Amino acid sequence: MGRETVIGLVGKPSSGKSTTLNALTDANAKVGAFPFTTIDPNKATGYLEVDCACARHGQQELCKPNYGYCRNGKRGVPIMLLDVAGLVPNAHLGRGLGNKFLGDLTEADCLIHIVDASGTTNAEGKATRGYDPLQDIEWLQDEIFRWILGNLMERWGSVVRRHTATKSTTLETLRQQLGGYSANKQLIGKALDLLPGLAPLQEWDDATIEKVVKAFMQVKFPTVLSLNKMDHPDADKNVSKIILKYPKSKIVLTSSITEVFLRKLANQNFIKYDSGTEFVDTIDDLGPESGLKPLDEKLRNRIENIRDLVLYRFGSTGVVNLLKSAAELLDLVPVFPVRSIHNFTGGSGHNVFRDCVLVKRGTPVISVARKIMGDVTIAAIEGVGGIKVGEEDTVDIGKNDILSFKIVPGGGN
Repeated sequence: MGRETVIGLVGKPSSGKSTTLNALTDANAKVGAFPFTTIDPNKATGYLEVDCACARHGQQELCKPNYGYCRNGKRGVPIMLLDVAGLVPNAHLGRGLGNKFLGDLTEADCLIHIVDASGTTNAEGKATRGYDPLQDIEWLQDEIFRWILGNLMERWGSVVRRHTATKSTTLETLRQQLGGYSANKQLIGKALDLLPGLAPLQEWDDATIEKVVKAFMQVKFPTVLSLNKMDHPDADKNVSKIILKYPKSKIVLTSSITEVFLRKLANQNFIKYDSGTEFVDTIDDLGPESGLKPLDEKLRNRIENIRDLVLYRFGSTGVVNLLKSAAELLDLVPVFPVRSIHNFTGGSGHNVFRDCVLVKRGTPVISVARKIMGDVTIAAIEGVGGIKVGEEDTVDIGKNDILSFKIVPGGGN
């Protein structure tokens, strides 16, 4: 069975990491049983919003996912989030919860770094004014870099001796050294591809080893920068500075505290709020027939401020875009396995598209079958319209993303 994709949330104290985690794991979004077999205290279920296949086939009314939710063709697919705690400078030296922090990181396929863009908290998370949040981004990367480099350099002499004695390939030797960071051969190969014309491993100097570690970090820890507290007056200049320094990075402007507040008001029936948009409606907008509760003056003013300072200015609170950006970095696409390819139902009942899994774009269909069903013998694979799909055909959005697997009777192990 394929390992679940894990997205790690990192951020110094008071950056808004806990609030962002609350916004991403909104308990009120949970519908259906829990999809993951094990859940550690620092893990949670987030919901990645994707376009559901039900909308393509005009069956929104019948779509009732086993896990997550579907609202008018917008589907929340459960995805594993890892709350990586203990981020402080010099973690690689074991400071604070440094070793645990760095150890937890290895499990993540992608990081969302919550940065306090307002500059009102220092490196330790204590209140200040005028702190440069660029430093937070730089030292997170530096911590990871020094940790991996330190581990590698500690035994580099014996690594080279064994590499030469066993006549191993560079890829094989690095797999042995970097496999402990939950990295497979394919991922390490991808890192080496970023450095064409590398000298043989036994000839690497310190500068080359550093280059290799940086390339490995790029593929092992792709990072979304969440510039939080975007509505603070001091955030603008910091956001511009970060975008200029990291033009190729995935950057999302967020106000996680606003998102949590709006969801709370929606749950209490004061507003209708379409998460991920700028639309907030009150009884003043929709009238008493909406069934919404009346607002007092204080709450009315607060909602107006949120509209002006966050929603109209930025288009949304940005929180929904965090998991979307992480999925883009990882190149994940949703695939909908169904029992019946003709009416898209599961085993019984009328409900359609009960399941949805996230896989890497370009994954062969047979690998999708293994991820879902384990080690069984597949007799046939069908796509929409009952068309036969080859085992090595690949998946993409709108291409081989609705599949029915026929199993050979007694073909499981």
